[in-house]
Amino acid sequence: MYKLFFITFGCKVNQYETECMKTAFQKNGFEISGKPDSADAIIINSCTVTEYGDNDVLSTLRKMRKKFPDTIIALTGCYPQAEKSAEKLSDADIVTGTKNRSGIVQLVTECLENHERKIFIPEYSRNDIFENLDFPAFENNTRTFMKIQDGCNQFCTYCIIPYARGRCRSRPLESVRAEAENSARMGKKEIVLTGINLAFYGAEYGIDLADAVEVCSTVDGIERIRLGSLEPEKMSDNLLERLSAVPELCPQFHLSLQSGCDRTLKAMNRHYTSGEYYELTRKIRSYFPECSFTTDVMVGFPNETDEDFRKSVEFVRKIGFSRVHVFRYSRRKGTPADRMSGQIPEHIKTARSAEMIEVTEKMRAEYMHSLVGKTVKVLFERENCTDFHRGYSADYTLIKIPCENSEKSLRNQIFYVTIEESHSDFCTGRIVSE
Repeated sequence: MYKLFFITFGCKVNQYETECMKTAFQKNGFEISGKPDSADAIIINSCTVTEYGDNDVLSTLRKMRKKFPDTIIALTGCYPQAEKSAEKLSDADIVTGTKNRSGIVQLVTECLENHERKIFIPEYSRNDIFENLDFPAFENNTRTFMKIQDGCNQFCTYCIIPYARGRCRSRPLESVRAEAENSARMGKKEIVLTGINLAFYGAEYGIDLADAVEVCSTVDGIERIRLGSLEPEKMSDNLLERLSAVPELCPQFHLSLQSGCDRTLKAMNRHYTSGEYYELTRKIRSYFPECSFTTDVMVGFPNETDEDFRKSVEFVRKIGFSRVHVFRYSRRKGTPADRMSGQIPEHIKTARSAEMIEVTEKMRAEYMHSLVGKTVKVLFERENCTDFHRGYSADYTLIKIPCENSEKSLRNQIFYVTIEESHSDFCTGRIVSE
């Protein structure tokens, strides 16, 4: 029996696809190893969102080859799909992309048997359909991710993903239901719907994201549905009204922002203004009064002036996010932004990043403090040693409650918790009756 070790970079979609690949390999007699030392093959599922991400992937590939010279190494995912020079990487015995994920089983099997190098990176076309993969197990998780959308049509000037993932395509509803039912059979209580451009789900079928949410909500055993990152321009009034009618939906919205400055948004080829984004948050709050907003903010985009950066900072303050992922612009070969003049020096990017992080951390502390005294439903996930039971509320706040050594695990159970104290990144409280 061959053993495999997986290394995964990047987003929730990549994590989902790794779990699907594991299932496919196991169905074909492979064993998944927790250590690379005992593996016959190492699968590196790559990310290519930024130059930093590319460097991490290549560094890991070189490290694995140096440490395990006789082990078969497969490089798969977004990096080889977008970067054709990846075919020349001699440290990888197998190089394959994001299309036809299920084909990796045959590639690895053949390479293990005949030790011949395998290159398989089929191109995407406009007529591609969503590839259904083997249902993932997510064995150690109380929640499960489900990819229901792939590809992107937006072509933001800094982003290579449309070339790494192809055009938008959606998972049929019957397949969504089947995986939700499988997750429920495995005892999962929460499903996180993910995609490369999730808000565009269903466009080719004349349906939308609410249809997928409603289908999952009808499955017995699924008590929570959470949404991945959303593009603001597709969040219509009709969609919000339908989502608000689903009690299982967690009112936490990760609305991709990137910048709070209209001039920068236009240069990025983002399809909304800061004013439109703000109005959307007001609408969402009218449908979901207890909702929270999280987002991503980029600093140091080409030609971003001090005034542009100030506008972005002030806009972030105006929204009042519960969490913000701040990152510096990273040049990515093959994108229009890489060819722009006015590239920002690294020391300025670093300074702007530090300032934005300081602002967003203060905002997060204020949000956490606003929760004190509220009673929320918490899905408990695991214990932190013997000190705390840990879980997440519907708005994705980490909640801890003290536990004694003699207490049983609360894992995969939902309880009401009254929040008593807030900290920088979590709240503490006590279980109360309903």
